[in-house]
Amino acid sequence: MDNSTLTGLLKQAAAKYPERRAISVSGEFDLTHSRLDDVIEQAASRLVSAGVKPGDVVALTFPNTVEFIIMFLAVIRVRATAAPLNAAYTSEEFEFYLSDSESKLLLTSKQGNEAAQAAASSLKIPHVTATLPQANSEIVLSTTQSESNSVLEIINQPSDISLFLHTSGTTSRPKGVPLSQLNLASSVQNIKSVYKLTESDSTVIVLPLFHVHGLIAGLLSSLVAGAAVTLPSAGRFSASTFWPDMKKYNATWYTAVPTIHQIILDRHSVKPESDYPKLRFIRSCSASLAPVILERLEEAFGAPVLEAYAMTEATHLMCSNPLPENGPHIPGSVGKAVGQEMAILDEHGVEQEAGANGEVCIRGPNVTKGYKNNPEANKTGFQFGWFHTGDIGFLDSNGYLHLVGRIKELINRGGEKISPIEVDSVLLSHPHIAQAVCFGVPDEKYGEEINCAVIPQEGTDIDEAEVLRFCKKNLAAFKVPKKVFITDSVPKTATGKIQRRIVAEHFLSQISTAKMPKFGA
Repeated sequence: MDNSTLTGLLKQAAAKYPERRAISVSGEFDLTHSRLDDVIEQAASRLVSAGVKPGDVVALTFPNTVEFIIMFLAVIRVRATAAPLNAAYTSEEFEFYLSDSESKLLLTSKQGNEAAQAAASSLKIPHVTATLPQANSEIVLSTTQSESNSVLEIINQPSDISLFLHTSGTTSRPKGVPLSQLNLASSVQNIKSVYKLTESDSTVIVLPLFHVHGLIAGLLSSLVAGAAVTLPSAGRFSASTFWPDMKKYNATWYTAVPTIHQIILDRHSVKPESDYPKLRFIRSCSASLAPVILERLEEAFGAPVLEAYAMTEATHLMCSNPLPENGPHIPGSVGKAVGQEMAILDEHGVEQEAGANGEVCIRGPNVTKGYKNNPEANKTGFQFGWFHTGDIGFLDSNGYLHLVGRIKELINRGGEKISPIEVDSVLLSHPHIAQAVCFGVPDEKYGEEINCAVIPQEGTDIDEAEVLRFCKKNLAAFKVPKKVFITDSVPKTATGKIQRRIVAEHFLSQISTAKMPKFGA
């Protein structure tokens, strides 16, 4: 039994649950686990014929389609490295990511991607398209239909670098993160275990598959459990098809970022479904979920909402609140470490007592061995035998982690450190506030001041004075924002994350007299 590679775990699932549904393209067709395994092998042999060698990096840019899943797993199968990229990048961005990853090939859907192809062409990287017309069709590559039997002799190793991603760069330029078969295998087994995923489970993928949250937690953990995933027919999340798909495909859970949970809640309040499926749990990750939103989700959909904590460098999952039968889930906490060691360290590497703040540090088989070609980041990221997350938090007496904020996002107002997460949470408890983001801005007197952007609930009318009155009632005076921006949207990354640095720049640029914040690397 090969439990140390993702490929081995997928082969086991195909052998154990051959006829169970693995992937559905909503309203189009289904693939069983054994059919998925066959088509991955076929695609792998065609990649070998097309000249892909072990260690080569292959970039993929697709919507959330079955072709992406097949080609991603085929690249890994031939011991090459998959580098999924956001289809919305500009050609300049594609050029950076393709060259930084040293990609040898670009794979896209039949429709292609103009910006990616222009970047690949200028870097002299060949471009190949992949299509699966029907469930029982052969996978069609634009270069070759010849197959190589040598794929049967390829043995995947735990140390193979299978996935290459970039961090979202909250404080600096994105860093390249190589992840091995062992990293992937460890992470999917951690996720499968903490949520008790089995062949009876089913989910709808709402997050982009070029990011670890959707890819590892939604897709790959389901597949290794023999469970099923459904891809929306649009190739991306759609609020109007989400619940119909969840019902049609008997979903038992879903995972999303807070932004998407908010969209699902908003739709529920305006246009509720006649009935909702009985879910085992709802999972939230990739940004902090305010306790008030958690409460609204549980009330609306009748399922426990389990908040988790994850990073690309940890191959996604680090912590999660447990299922109800395994312990309480605590609003405002991201739960307990799953399948890895976790410690709260001070700047000298000394472990902190329960309740004391420090940097969240981890180690385990799911953690990357280091950033690519970035000795400086490796020096600061890996110290005292631990990986340093850059997050400040504390463990309570029951071992639950409570996050305070990113080290570089904490607001230092005249020596008082303010957690933006705490202020967000207070703002979101106001019945007329739908979304809130706090951020630091330069201030001559205090060094930094706190500002916030607020999106009102639909159909409500709230002004700056009311927001400030509410803050003064619920926060210590030094934590009350100096300025409130009432807005209808805040800038987000492609994966739905809110980066405070970008939000600060966006709103400060609207005030001509404001000094732009200087954010270091």
